[in-house]
Amino acid sequence: MTPERFDFYDNQQNWLGTAPRTEVHAKGYWHRSFHCWIVREEGGQRMVLFQRRRDIKDTFPLYYDITAAGHLTAGEQLHEASRELEEELGVQAAFETLTYLLTAKQELQGEVRGVPFIDREFSSVYGLCLNQSLEDYILQPSEVHGLYEVALDDLLALFRGEREVIEANGIRMEIDWLASSTNQSTEEHIELSASDDEHSAISSVRETVTVHAHEFVPHGEEYYISVLEALYDVPSSHTNT
Repeated sequence: MTPERFDFYDNQQNWLGTAPRTEVHAKGYWHRSFHCWIVREEGGQRMVLFQRRRDIKDTFPLYYDITAAGHLTAGEQLHEASRELEEELGVQAAFETLTYLLTAKQELQGEVRGVPFIDREFSSVYGLCLNQSLEDYILQPSEVHGLYEVALDDLLALFRGEREVIEANGIRMEIDWLASSTNQSTEEHIELSASDDEHSAISSVRETVTVHAHEFVPHGEEYYISVLEALYDVPSSHTNT
């Protein structure tokens, strides 16, 4: 498999070149990403969706995070990055239907399985109102562990420090590997297509989770508060996708 490559930049977003993903995260090169938060209407209030990252991710595995997000690959334009919605959630939404919220400049650091990383990103953040049930989403096995929703008021209160904990309802993916692929590693299993019945059986389970602010990817209090406040102004949708 060809290594994924990113364009990288100086801290003023001037393009410098391209490099493999591993090098970009190892050396802390600035690169670009796409974020999209999905909300829906329910009983006069607005609900917000967020995902839990898969345990094999190379940054912040099993943390809660943006509804759908991803890096821009080398040569990719921002309007093409909305592919992340379809890849991670099975949502087909034209880029023009998304609402621009803000651009964030972020520097995140950590270590996963003994490998340190420095993730420096220019993140273009968008919102989408989509009135469909959690079961209608098609989660990507290699990226998404689960998908959850909570009242936007409650999630905002969590990041403002007004609540210590909130409860969110959601679906968690369960992957049962069949005997024909028992000799493959977990990472190889996850990369298999969810529709490949020869290798795996994938199902979703409803669950309620208790969530603290520190369990989210540490984009920063300012990021979360600014984005969540902006989500109140995303135009309502009266159709399902």
